[in-house]
Amino acid sequence: MVWSTSDLDSSPPLLPAKVLRNDAEALQAARELADAARQQASRRDQQRKLPWAEIEQFTRSGLGSISIPKAFGGPEVSFQTIAEVFRVISAADPALGQIPQNQFGMIQLLRLTATEAQQAVLFRSVLDGWRIGNAGPERGTKDTLTLKARIVRDGEQYRVSGEKFYSTGALFAHWVAVKALDEEGRQRLAFVRRGSPGLRIVDDWSGFGQRTTASGTVLLDKVPVDAELVVDNWRQREVPNTQGAASQLIQAAIDAGIAEAAIDDAIAFVREKSRPWIEAKVDRASDDPYVIGDIGRLKLELHAAEALLRKAAQVLDEVNAGPVDEASAARASIAVAEAKVLTTEVALQASEKLFELAGSRATLAEFNLDRHWRNARVHTLHDPVRWKYHAVGAWHLNGTRPARHSWI
Repeated sequence: MVWSTSDLDSSPPLLPAKVLRNDAEALQAARELADAARQQASRRDQQRKLPWAEIEQFTRSGLGSISIPKAFGGPEVSFQTIAEVFRVISAADPALGQIPQNQFGMIQLLRLTATEAQQAVLFRSVLDGWRIGNAGPERGTKDTLTLKARIVRDGEQYRVSGEKFYSTGALFAHWVAVKALDEEGRQRLAFVRRGSPGLRIVDDWSGFGQRTTASGTVLLDKVPVDAELVVDNWRQREVPNTQGAASQLIQAAIDAGIAEAAIDDAIAFVREKSRPWIEAKVDRASDDPYVIGDIGRLKLELHAAEALLRKAAQVLDEVNAGPVDEASAARASIAVAEAKVLTTEVALQASEKLFELAGSRATLAEFNLDRHWRNARVHTLHDPVRWKYHAVGAWHLNGTRPARHSWI
């Protein structure tokens, strides 16, 4: 489906968003959203039905603005709370967890590179319920950092042109954050208003997992952008920061949620539907000693991954409590990388092991349990975990600091 300016107007949300006051309120809102989202998550996946109502609940509940700084009227909750919010939501529906993930990354970028006036406008809009979508990555380039999109000055404004993909959140957004190179080859971040002329959003995401994220194409043909909404994103590289670690923390939280859901569904299926293997000589599949042992192992690995996730979030909170320097930024990145390794591995293992433990009946389409593996396999491809091992090993063995970008 293609959306253009005639389909998506530039008006603000119809209903105002709540502004949460603290971490406890954020966690409660996440639990309430998860309870609602869980009900039809499997059906949405089967039918590729986008979670519009659930995204609206996410926004109206105030969850979209929980990382807005207190100086601008936001609650500025801890990274520990942010990680838990995304883990809880993703255990119910990981697509719903992924859609707003880029908004949180953009907020971190704005804190680093936007002017105070830009922050005031954009942070206020998020508090009011505006959503930020992603239009950064491109297909057909040398690597994920290479851009073909261009932004040029046109009198009192700019115009941006290009084609983007993996544009998670763009279809649901009021601001589409577009990365493009200016005339000097510097990366700029343009906040394009929903419904701007020349902006087209194509819902052509066909991935076999995370089916309902609408992570498809954004097309821009000389789209006008107000000059005050173009951020000097290139300045991010000038100072030590934890933007990449903060972004990766949420990715790890999503994977932890996928793993939890897979294990919970495996346990429920074994208890309620699976037949015991004949050689086990037990009346219930849940009494099979090998099944018991494997469930125990999965639970231990999940708890280990969750512990590292909490530790990584705590390190991010500690580092950001004071001035961030090269050493502390590296410390945060390594802590998150360690968590990302375990959450990746347990998500893949749990979603695969589910079928071995639950049996052949669990593969029937009516149960749609394969969605856990599909979601885990697709989401964990955002960045290769093999490079996390390398970063952790180089840090501990040689004291080598990791590269600074959004994937570490």
